[in-house]
Amino acid sequence: MNNGDAFTPVGERQAWQGRVVSLTIAEIRGPDGSIYEREIVRHPGAAVIVPLDGQEVIMVRQYRPAVDRELLEIPAGKLDSKDEPPEMTAQRELEEEIGKRAGHLELLAVFHNSPGFCDEVTHCYLATDLTDTDRHPHGIEEQHMAIERIKLADVPDLVAAGELRDAKSIVGLMLARERLG
Repeated sequence: MNNGDAFTPVGERQAWQGRVVSLTIAEIRGPDGSIYEREIVRHPGAAVIVPLDGQEVIMVRQYRPAVDRELLEIPAGKLDSKDEPPEMTAQRELEEEIGKRAGHLELLAVFHNSPGFCDEVTHCYLATDLTDTDRHPHGIEEQHMAIERIKLADVPDLVAAGELRDAKSIVGLMLARERLG
């Protein structure tokens, strides 16, 4: 859906640049002609993967500083360059995080994680025909993450019990359940 002439970006200035994200201040012209500002977190995008091995999904449990706790998640990673297709990022992340390679990757969806303040776009894949490869963890969190298996059928109960709280994982797992019937 296009906003037509109702909302028009007027300008943008970078307020901060980090290693992964940046913060910009966007000026927007509203339908009434007024100009207002919004803070926008810019993110290069990500690939998330539901690695299915039989009736089980291979997941990772890793520490997330933003919420100060370990979360159960599907493998994921940011798009390292504009030239890297998301499916290449997905394969790379499978190897880094769980030591697997997918014989088949199927795009389940492309979605915005938190469009109220961030432009991150996530490409979600179902990975099947998994084969073992060397694991190549990057960074301290990946070096200390645990690999866990869950039954795809148990996903709704894990969400209801609060064991599964990561939105991209919930979206990916539910899409995989829907896709597989």
